Amino acid sequence: MKNEIIGRKSEITAIEVLKDSKKSEFLAIYGRRRVGKTFLIRNIFEDRFLFQLTGLANAKLQWQLANFHRTLLRQNTTNLTFNQSSNWFDAFQQLMDLIEASTDEKKIIFLDELPWLDTPNSGFISALEHFWNAWASARKDILLIVCGSSASWIINKLINNKGGLHNRITKRIKLEPFTLSETSAFLKSKGGVFQNYQIAQLYMVLGGIPFYLDRIETGLSISQNINKLCFGQNAELRTEFTNLYESLFKKAQNHIAVIEALSTKATGLSRDELIKIAKINNGGGTTVLLNELEECGFIRKYTAFGKTQRNQIFQLVDLYSLFYLTFIKKTNQFDDDFWINSLDNPAIRAWSGYAFEMVCLHHLKEIKQCLGISGVLSSTSSWYSTDNNAKAQIDLVIDRRDEVINICEMKFSIKPFSIEKKYAEELRNKIGIFKEQSKTKKAIFLTFITTFGLKKNEYSDAYVQNSISLDELFG
Repeated sequence: MKNEIIGRKSEITAIEVLKDSKKSEFLAIYGRRRVGKTFLIRNIFEDRFLFQLTGLANAKLQWQLANFHRTLLRQNTTNLTFNQSSNWFDAFQQLMDLIEASTDEKKIIFLDELPWLDTPNSGFISALEHFWNAWASARKDILLIVCGSSASWIINKLINNKGGLHNRITKRIKLEPFTLSETSAFLKSKGGVFQNYQIAQLYMVLGGIPFYLDRIETGLSISQNINKLCFGQNAELRTEFTNLYESLFKKAQNHIAVIEALSTKATGLSRDELIKIAKINNGGGTTVLLNELEECGFIRKYTAFGKTQRNQIFQLVDLYSLFYLTFIKKTNQFDDDFWINSLDNPAIRAWSGYAFEMVCLHHLKEIKQCLGISGVLSSTSSWYSTDNNAKAQIDLVIDRRDEVINICEMKFSIKPFSIEKKYAEELRNKIGIFKEQSKTKKAIFLTFITTFGLKKNEYSDAYVQNSISLDELFG
């Protein structure tokens, strides 16, 4: 392959299956900006496409068609002659002619930045529908791959299409950010020699976004890298936030308003609370907006333990967005050394705790593996007390089919975490309130997830059934 692909094993396997399929396949790959969609496809196929087209940003129909025509001419290895098309139906007919003239066993067509091709009143969707439904799907030798930065377009116009493309996608792949393990492997491939604790700190800022991670300079410390990337007048990620949402969503102002509202409360907001704080309308458009943000991995929707779906909570889980709104947005662009000079700031300690909880939520699979319950059917949620006289909250509850509930405490610290007498009493009280209000008959296992493990003492022995360290989340 042209470049080493870190991780992505399940995605590569799925794409290889499509390539070897005995029928035509239509793959839509989507995900947030900078997650590596185009990189993955180009490196799996090593640019061996029969036809590869990238749409033009903010270009009119005639420029898109001109780009299609010139691309067709460059990639034409037959004796066919192609004239400039005046509409998408003619353009797709020329693509059909190119495919029919090919002797490739599998004709691989890659349309990148597909949403940009769908300019107003261009007829692009109708032409694509006709190309696939009336011709390509009847063959056995085509693999059509489409992707694009506008996740909302991919989701609404293709995956959830109610017209001619309804249920025509034969495979959809949502490309997720790297895990901690994949982030470590990526940094090692760049020559980095960072420890897991340092990598976790970086992950808490950038998430597992390959494009951001590729900006890391291995000769600098993690703190120096964060400072250089996020703070100062020319910091690359200082202006990324608005670009990120505007590239993904049409009319992104409301999406940004939702993200900003959710950043104000770590445990999340109900729909009614969110609508009030974000100052958006309560209607079908908001439902679509929330679904788009969830599909792209910016937020998660969950039902608290013991509650119904009417009580669903929306929570911000995108680590870069959280860091941007907590620190970058609030700092002076000329403060080049903000991060280095603020490492002992109480605000950073508070953010670290929340961000580490988000890292844990992104690694539920690894947590369950550590607990030895990968094969046990379970659901994850949070829980909060509804009794004003007995307040308590649990950020992660793993409710297992084998009659056990793991109550998880997630603690970010610079050394092994120690449970002292006062905190032990809080834990005992929390578990008691949970049992009383949930009325569960299941066994309760108190589980700690910490950066450097749990310091052994009388309280850890008395209360804790499971302890997971950060290193274990790296697999």
